[in-house]
Amino acid sequence: MNASDDAHLTETRIDSQALCDGSFLKARCDTVRLPDGRQARREYIVHPGAVVIIPMLDDGRVLLERQFRYPVGRVMTEFPAGKLDPGEDPLGCAQRELLEETGYTAGQWAYAGAMHLAIAYSTEIIHIFFARQLVAGQARLDQDEFLEVRSATPQELAEACRGGLVTDAKTLTCTLWLQNVLAGQWPLEWQNAG
Repeated sequence: MNASDDAHLTETRIDSQALCDGSFLKARCDTVRLPDGRQARREYIVHPGAVVIIPMLDDGRVLLERQFRYPVGRVMTEFPAGKLDPGEDPLGCAQRELLEETGYTAGQWAYAGAMHLAIAYSTEIIHIFFARQLVAGQARLDQDEFLEVRSATPQELAEACRGGLVTDAKTLTCTLWLQNVLAGQWPLEWQNAG
């Protein structure tokens, strides 16, 4: 997979129009030049980016959250996550979100990588972090945020994913990461919190 040889696939923006300018999400409609010279329209959501955290407890379980997600109209089980504030460092965001949503702080952190959640219609990128040496504390939820923190073994989480109880894309992806890290297939570079 060599990205330097992608010129024959690349589209070039000619024009861009705002469809919606919300406080969180923005929608755009761009006119692009296709690789063969023709033009096409691309509608997409501009997202500020986010983080997701895989918090590993000392006993081998992981922390999860359950919260109502309005767009899908149901309570979802997922790893802690949150959006980046303008100019915010992803690690700083991950540390902030873990504390705010779960009350936990971590002694060590590891950056696993990034994922694009919906490449056909969104710019959203989510940075994946692992956290360990967790210390419990008091959650600091926003006024409009209601969630409960749970824990599960990696096997219980995998079963919930397989059985359709967990359908959140970032949590499904992070479960794959967790399995490979625990199996020693995808090593991480841990750093002390600081």
